[in-house]
Amino acid sequence: MTTPARPASRHHKRPKGEGQWALGYREPLNKNEENKKNDDGLNVRQRIIDIYSKGGFDSIDPSDLRGRFRWFGLYTQRRPGIDGGKTAILEPEELDDRYFMLRVRIDGGQLSLEQLRVIADISNKYGRGTADVTDRQNIQLHWIEVESVPAIWEALEAVGLSTTEACGDTPRVVIGCPLAGIDADETIDGTEPIAQILERYIGDPAFSNLPRKFKGAVSGCSAHCTVHEINDVAFVGVVNEAGERGYDLWVGGGLSTNPMFGKRLGTFVSEERVPEVYAGVCGVFRDYGYRRLRHRARIKFLVNDWGPEKFREILEKEYLGYALPDGPAPAPPRGGRRDHVGVHPQRDGNFYVGFAPRVGRLDGDTLHLIADIAERHGSSRVRTTVEQKMVILDVAPDRVDSLVAELEAADLQVNPSTFRRQTMACTGIEYCKLAIVETKNLASGLIDELEQRLPDFKDPLTINVNGCPNSCARIQVADIGLKGQLVVNDQGEQVEGFQIHLGGSVGLNPTFGKKVRGLKATAEELPDYVERVVRNFEAQKTDGETFAAWVQRADDADLK
Repeated sequence: MTTPARPASRHHKRPKGEGQWALGYREPLNKNEENKKNDDGLNVRQRIIDIYSKGGFDSIDPSDLRGRFRWFGLYTQRRPGIDGGKTAILEPEELDDRYFMLRVRIDGGQLSLEQLRVIADISNKYGRGTADVTDRQNIQLHWIEVESVPAIWEALEAVGLSTTEACGDTPRVVIGCPLAGIDADETIDGTEPIAQILERYIGDPAFSNLPRKFKGAVSGCSAHCTVHEINDVAFVGVVNEAGERGYDLWVGGGLSTNPMFGKRLGTFVSEERVPEVYAGVCGVFRDYGYRRLRHRARIKFLVNDWGPEKFREILEKEYLGYALPDGPAPAPPRGGRRDHVGVHPQRDGNFYVGFAPRVGRLDGDTLHLIADIAERHGSSRVRTTVEQKMVILDVAPDRVDSLVAELEAADLQVNPSTFRRQTMACTGIEYCKLAIVETKNLASGLIDELEQRLPDFKDPLTINVNGCPNSCARIQVADIGLKGQLVVNDQGEQVEGFQIHLGGSVGLNPTFGKKVRGLKATAEELPDYVERVVRNFEAQKTDGETFAAWVQRADDADLK
């Protein structure tokens, strides 16, 4: 694996209190940093194999359990029966169950049928049948016992899958367009750069201690389906003035409690240079990132303070050793939805078929069924998307109708309503220790209600449901973003509910959702609220106007 050289220069001053390594401030400033300095998170793998899987849950060192386990995709689940009001009150050991969520990283969303079946088998054998597709193309399993982890790793790695650095302060999964290499409209195929990043840098100790998580994207998709605007680093397909295909480099995007859009560095990155530029950006973050406060540690804060010009200068001079040429901005995303649901032609004359599980929730048996349906129709490749959906590739024209019929018979909708197609939900209180409210079942029920109440609604409309303020479901860039919290109902009781963000968007006019003063709803009130605001939009919209654009001009009374 390639390790980039440490930067030679140390002249960029920042107060000592931020704990930037590049300025010589290596002493840990919080417990997380101290834990990482004491032992690299990658070293926990052998302890899981040799000690914890044999000694069981009670044998796990707490610093591994709530720290280094994440370096291999493992988080303790929330203990059942603990209500959302206790989330911020109880100690971690009081919230912990004796089971784990396990995240399987699926870089670029690419799966063979063999890989999909192995995940399905693991789900059924070790995870009580659980399997959720995430908004970063991974699949998450639940109810995993530490005793089973070595056997799970062995099964995954036998088919080229891994949980390495699926969580933790590491380079997380690199997302990509699920249609890479087959879409007739793509600018460039990002498959090889993603594979090279995975091979060279994932599991490399050079990058296993970053200030915080590091999310990447590489895509040439004309729909911009990887939402490059909100990734820590993103490579977006472009064509320069000479007609060469390559990538425009963005850094510093991210949501959570302090959302920021990524910034263009204005460079043109050729395909073969993508991995080393990725490593360079990762290195800048490692060495100059802020390590004092966890909530200010993401790369977006560094980029926001420095600006893109300075970031580019440091990257080129201290990490790459050469100047990147200037390059063009990406073309605007093609119109409509930035996803790949439905039946669409490939460049080779076959078709791909995108379908919509309910808010990403699947199970082991359904994963097996998807593999079987794909195989019966001549396909050997399945993809996950960043919208918690899936795609089957390489379907011959005369087999499309049969495949669609089989998927829809299994409630895997190929022609879903707007609400089924564009509603996402995070894990929620069912398993997540950070959550305050339930999300998956609520969002699924909301879809059913809206389909009954608004059967003729066809406009694009994203509804993103989040169980806490951390925005795993991207609430700030949704048309209707729902942030879970406890609210008071008409009877004066504290119940599950949501703060509502309206009119968020990415693309031509990126905007974070608007918070209308006092706009909250209980979980019970939610279908009535969404129906009301969507009907107001339908009544007032101009020809071709999007929901996000309407929100910006609508009266607050029409948004309540």
